[in-house]
Amino acid sequence: MATYRKRKSGRWQAQVRRKGYPAQSKSFPTRAAAVRWVRSIEFEMDQGLFISRHNADTTTIAELLERYLRERTTRKKGIGPESCRIRALLRHPLAKRFVGTVRSGDIARYRDERLLEVTGGSVRRELTILSQVFTIARKEWEVFVHNPVREIELPTKGAARDRRLQDAENGAESEESRLFVACRRCRNPYLLPIVRFALETAMRQGEIVGLRWRHIDMARRTAFLPDTKNGQPRSVPLSSTALEVLKALPRSISGEVFPGVTTGAIKKAFIRATRRAEIEELRVHDLRHEATTRLFERGLNIIEVSTITGHKDLQMLRRYTHLRAEDLAKKLL
Repeated sequence: MATYRKRKSGRWQAQVRRKGYPAQSKSFPTRAAAVRWVRSIEFEMDQGLFISRHNADTTTIAELLERYLRERTTRKKGIGPESCRIRALLRHPLAKRFVGTVRSGDIARYRDERLLEVTGGSVRRELTILSQVFTIARKEWEVFVHNPVREIELPTKGAARDRRLQDAENGAESEESRLFVACRRCRNPYLLPIVRFALETAMRQGEIVGLRWRHIDMARRTAFLPDTKNGQPRSVPLSSTALEVLKALPRSISGEVFPGVTTGAIKKAFIRATRRAEIEELRVHDLRHEATTRLFERGLNIIEVSTITGHKDLQMLRRYTHLRAEDLAKKLL
């Protein structure tokens, strides 16, 4: 049974009540629009296709994002980066919209606006999260709404970074030498050891910060990583330089190789060090790129390198590898 009521505001409220279904109500600017809505709801009920849209019409994107952050992101290893992307989504006016009112055009406008502020890769990752939120909301949270992200074209991933430490030229010191000097002057005593260790092992920041002495085997020259980004434990071989770095470190009663150090602190200290060294566009993660490439330059094959770095996808490993053309030319002499 359908009923219509005109409110003082001039809008029309329509309500549909039918046995076996939850009551449905919605307001419209005209009675004709309310009638059309009632007919569509009753038709779906008659055909057994009705799905309640109440949650979609009363839940905002912000509420879904916050629930996803609370229930899903906090269980991931990449909690830091994903949390930042979710906060970026929450700051946008789109987050205030009710889920049921969002269309593909709204998502496309968000994409285009963000592309003026950040790279295509960043926007792509934000939209991937939003797509996951829509999918989970429909499948598990009883918010029956389509996924508008699937209907738009995502920005391209962009070219892989190929930033490497530059060799000495024209009488200037190499970037590596300048970086080491700047790190040595840093107030954080662990920055230089961490940078040197990263260049020797190709380990991720989180893996280095999470090292424990009980997992270091000096005799076998290995560092065991029980908890990695891809979920698979692995042992990393240690070069003579890596062992030298470890032997020079004091032992902490906490058992941590780098006690009290966080990835956030390392990033901030590294940024300050690169500024002092007048090195541009170099990130902490570029040290992993550099180290991985050096492993190939030493003659290791792709399987050996993947065993060290922990890459499951060999195609992804190629993105981390940037062999200099001049170095390859020397092998062709």
